[in-house]
This record gives sequence, structure tokens and C-alpha cells, in this order.
Amino acid sequence: MEKAFSYRFYPTPEQESLLRRTLGCVRLVYNKALHERTQAWYEKQERVGYNQTSSMLTNWKKQEELSFLNEVSCVPLQQGLRHLQTAFTNFFVGRAKYPNFKKKHTGGSAEFTKSAFKWKDRQITIAKCSEPLPIRWSRQMPLGCEPSTVTVRLHPSGRWHISIRFDNLTVKPLPATNKVIGIDLGISSLLVTSDGNKISNPKHLKKHYRRLRRAQKSLIRKQKGSKNRDKARIKVANIHVKITDTRKDHLHKLTTQLVRENQTIVVENLAVKNMVKNHKLAQAISDASWGEITRQLSYKCRWYGRNYIEIDRWFPSSKRCSSCGHITLTMPLRVREWDCPNCGIHHDRDINASKNILAAGLAVSVCGASVRPEQSKSVKATAMKQKPKS
Repeated sequence: MEKAFSYRFYPTPEQESLLRRTLGCVRLVYNKALHERTQAWYEKQERVGYNQTSSMLTNWKKQEELSFLNEVSCVPLQQGLRHLQTAFTNFFVGRAKYPNFKKKHTGGSAEFTKSAFKWKDRQITIAKCSEPLPIRWSRQMPLGCEPSTVTVRLHPSGRWHISIRFDNLTVKPLPATNKVIGIDLGISSLLVTSDGNKISNPKHLKKHYRRLRRAQKSLIRKQKGSKNRDKARIKVANIHVKITDTRKDHLHKLTTQLVRENQTIVVENLAVKNMVKNHKLAQAISDASWGEITRQLSYKCRWYGRNYIEIDRWFPSSKRCSSCGHITLTMPLRVREWDCPNCGIHHDRDINASKNILAAGLAVSVCGASVRPEQSKSVKATAMKQKPKS
């Protein structure tokens, strides 16, 4: 099972100078290759691939004004070109937008493969560096595991992180349990389970919003290029780090608990990208990190031998009565509790939705039934199909 552990490290002045030069060279090579590929397409309608950009890198190193590219390891430069190729592949298949140029103030990263670092006595020494990196080992890597890839990152706040990827052979499935659960994601409650539990939403951004807004106002008033602006930028970055760290810590603890306690977990396949287009709810949805919750549940279930099921996003989980199956025509967001007009049972909107999600997920896992009934299709789409041609 492939895993990656992330650690903070505190480089010496010599190491920091080398790493900053490496990040700068990676950024330069990436941006030049992106420019060449874009220019080739607009001027000649030619597609330039990884092999051509790799040949360009060899020629760039021979140029006098770019001779400093030889002072750093060549592996991160080649990995940067591979990442650019992946970005273009994602763009052509429609998974991502057109690649952007990298900027200096965002920090950056450099990836080292096995040929560009040493793993000895449980210490890591990267290429062109004489001493191992002073890593703060917050947790030890499993015995017998050797790193396959090392990625060094610089955060805009000035923090250094190293991500170590390795094959972990010690991961074992958790003991089986007969508990199954359906999860309905929300804003007022981060998630609601089919057994009636409601997990409150910490709203990490809202806690620090006033301080962040004040720091951003201070930043925008500073003169560009001044030292005071750089200090203000670091303050803003530190607040963002605080928000990110607290959110990540909470989500990891929550998803790990859910995976440990349940054998089967069912969630909705939400289109978060489309939902954040609603400007009134975009900030709250982004702060809740629904996509990150489902991502963590997915890979942790795979690690520990649990069943992870996603149902169709169009399944009417909120409008369907979990007792008799009756579907109401409309269910505005302001309606948090409702009575079924067919059987008269009183429902909590979120708990009812989580029960329906669980039932639909179990139906999919057992018999492969469809979870998108005809009633869930929009009235507009049905009307368009029935409209006679003129």
C-alpha cells in the first residue's frame, strides 16, 4: 500500500540557499516549457510533448545566461517537465483548466526520485547537499520501508515541508464489524449519519475571518516591492496556515473514526464544483470541504478493508420519505423538518436524507440497482423531450 508522510524540517542556511535555488530553477524550467508549448500551438498548431521539452532543457543548460541550471540537481527539473505533461493531459481530457505559470510568492516544490537522494540511518540527504536534512520526525516510518520519492515544499509563510512516499507493507485490514452507515453532508451540521448523530461544523474560516480580513486590508495598502509588504504577506499566509492545519486535523480525526467504527460507508457523489457557483453558499461549502471528506473516506476504506459506496448525486434523498418512499415535489433549503403527506411521519430533513442514502447504497452494493429513479429527473428536461418539433 503506497503512503506518504509529511514532516516539517528546518534547513541550515546552506541547505536553504540550495533549496531556494532549486525551487527557482524548477519554476523557471516549468514556465519556459509552458511558454514554448503554448507558442508552438498558437503559431504552428503543433503539439509539443515531454520528449521535446526534455531536449529543450538540455539546450537551455548549454546557454551562458542559463548556466546556473547546472548548479542544482537535474532530477527536480525533469520531474517539473513531467508534471507539466500531466497538467496538459488533464486539460485535454477535460479534468482541469489550461496550465498556469508558476509564481515566486507561492513558494513552490521540488520532487526528488531515488537517484537524487540518499536514505541512510533513517536520514535523508538530497543531491548536491552534504548533510542530511534536519527533519522533525513527528512519527517514525514503518520498519523495512524505504522512500521511493521525496518532495520538498516551501509554503508562502516560509515553512519547509518534506513529503516522503513509500510502499507500506504493514497496513492490515481492521477487524470486521456489522455496522453500516449513511452520511449526508451539510453546512449547519458538517455531516449527519443514518443512526441520528449530527457532527457540528467547526467553520474554521469563520473563526479567523475577521483577523484574516484585517491582515489582507493591511497587505493591500503596502507599497509593492517593499519590505513591509513582504512582512504583511507572511502574516496573511500564517493565518491561512492556521485555518488549513485546524481543518485538516479535524477532518482526519473525523474520517478515521468513521472508518474504524463502520464496515460500510455510503455517501452522495456531490458536484462541489457546480455548487460553489452559488455565491451565497460558496464560502460555506468551501470551508466545509465536502470533497476532502469523501476523498479521505475513500482511500482510508481502501486501506483498512472497509466498503465505500457513492450513490448518484441526483438521487432525491431529501425529498423521499424514508418510511414509505413517497417523494414530495419541492423541498426548499429552508425546510429543516417536514411531515410526510402520505404516511404522516415527522422527519428531520438531514437524518431522513442519510437514511435514504444508506438504503440506496445498500441496494447498489447488493443487486446493482439504479439509484436514479424517473421521479428524480428534472421537470424541465422531461418537458423539453415532450416538446413537439416546429
